[in-house]
Amino acid sequence: MTDRAPRIVVVFYSATGNVAALAEALAQGARDAGAETRVRPVAERAPAEAIEANRRWKAWVEGNPYDTQASLDDLEWADGMAFGSPTRFGNAAEQLKAFMDTTGGLWAQGKLADKVGTAFTSASTGHGGLESTILAMNNVLYHWGTLVMPLGYAADPSLMSSGNPYGASWVSKKSAAPDDDALHAARVQGTRLAQVTAKLIA
Repeated sequence: MTDRAPRIVVVFYSATGNVAALAEALAQGARDAGAETRVRPVAERAPAEAIEANRRWKAWVEGNPYDTQASLDDLEWADGMAFGSPTRFGNAAEQLKAFMDTTGGLWAQGKLADKVGTAFTSASTGHGGLESTILAMNNVLYHWGTLVMPLGYAADPSLMSSGNPYGASWVSKKSAAPDDDALHAARVQGTRLAQVTAKLIA
């Protein structure tokens, strides 16, 4: 039993900044609920020529505001975890998946079990794999023994019209940045993650 603040880590991959914006909103929601938070991108692994060929991707990589990448220590430190990725053919991006694939040691020691986990995403089309990408990230959590927390519609009445019950998501048509509704959904998800995690550690 503990009376400390819940520890929440938000681990994500973002190619153009959209998932990063959702990650920051989710972390803010967790902080608003009293959590201690870390926001950590995973390493970029794409070849330079692929990045160079995409103007927005190149701009994000060159102007990346994060100076600390996600580590296994962040996962061990956290009580609750949120994972974000753009869709890649209905799945998580290779960059995030590669990071998750390094967790075998923690998994084998049971250090990821009984934490709370949730996921969020962004795609360029409305049927481009939003739900399947979240479900794919959650598949890893099942193997870890992590307690999977959906966003759910009941968390906020506005989610009935604008949200995704699987997790916060954004359809980035014509490379648009997340709008207020998407950012609000992410904040709600972060608040709920902090609240559920606080109950668990207490």
